[in-house]
Amino acid sequence: MSFRLIIVIVGLLVSCFSMAQNSEPTKQKNEKVATFAGGCFWCVEEAFEKMPGVREVISGYSGGDEANPTYEQVSAGRTGHTEAAQIYYNPDVVSYAALLQKLWRISDPTDNDGQFVDRGKQYRPAVFYHNDEQKRIAMESREWLDKNGPFPDPVVIEITPFKSFYKAEEYHQDYYDKNPVRYRIYTYNSGRYDFVEKHWGDTSDVDYQQFTNDNPTGTSDQQSFVKPSDSELKQRLTDIQYAVTQEDQTEPAFDNRYWDNDRKGIYVDVVSGEPLFSSADKYESGTGWPSFTKPISPDAVVEKDDSSWFYTRTEIRSRKADSHVGHVFNDGPPPTGLRYCMNSAALRFIPLEEMEEEGYGDYIPAVTDD
Repeated sequence: MSFRLIIVIVGLLVSCFSMAQNSEPTKQKNEKVATFAGGCFWCVEEAFEKMPGVREVISGYSGGDEANPTYEQVSAGRTGHTEAAQIYYNPDVVSYAALLQKLWRISDPTDNDGQFVDRGKQYRPAVFYHNDEQKRIAMESREWLDKNGPFPDPVVIEITPFKSFYKAEEYHQDYYDKNPVRYRIYTYNSGRYDFVEKHWGDTSDVDYQQFTNDNPTGTSDQQSFVKPSDSELKQRLTDIQYAVTQEDQTEPAFDNRYWDNDRKGIYVDVVSGEPLFSSADKYESGTGWPSFTKPISPDAVVEKDDSSWFYTRTEIRSRKADSHVGHVFNDGPPPTGLRYCMNSAALRFIPLEEMEEEGYGDYIPAVTDD
């Protein structure tokens, strides 16, 4: 019997044998979900609920085939499930890559037979990906961790498709807040804190904004970008570049640099250099502005409501520099049906043949792949 199970039994009320429910809270607009396991879900829930951009974390069970399992069944190792947490987050504030970096820093990804004092496959760590993008990010991040992380043992945490998630009994939800004394007794004796301190030290908590889905490891030059002061921007940018990116103005149609550019390459933010669009997604819209069917990656840009005219439009801004880039409309061609109508003055074009030299080699497939 695990130490934590004893803690639970001591404090258990009538609700202890209620069934877990295969239910999820309603996702809010533009919200996404991640499902992770890192041992005791009390600890995982607390860690992620304190991250900016995370609205809610639900403790539950995932990875097995048993429907509606109880805590008693899961903790006994009879269901194939592991304790897990489902995280509802705003991708405009925190990336999936950043959530993974948090998971690496609160768990032991080298141990697939349990976590710390809690032993057995019912406490194994895991990343349950919901789509191909999450799988790609998780695989890349795990590879980086195995090669560059602080662990002497191989990183073996499983990355596996999401199948189902069953919400744990209500007394498990927000346990760290409802039962702080019992929670602290468990955590201080679990070995988790000592393990994290030993391996991560001062890097156990970092600026998670440096990790994006484009660069899950936070190692590219763009991750260290600090926006220049307004006076510096006025010196660096042309009048039209400043007016567009900093004052949300619109350049003239058909009288701008890239509206008819048909070369292969990528378009980056003129202020930060962060990649925004690929020539592979550019098309002739007839509007006189460079138009694209989609950004170079789903989290490359930020969408905001713009009510500066007589109706509400969707503005597109760059994520790191917060530059005004343009607007997106629902009158584009297949396959997206979208028209990202951008200002050339907010962009810098990097030809395909120069991408490797300028540090954008990772984005070449976004230009050349059909």
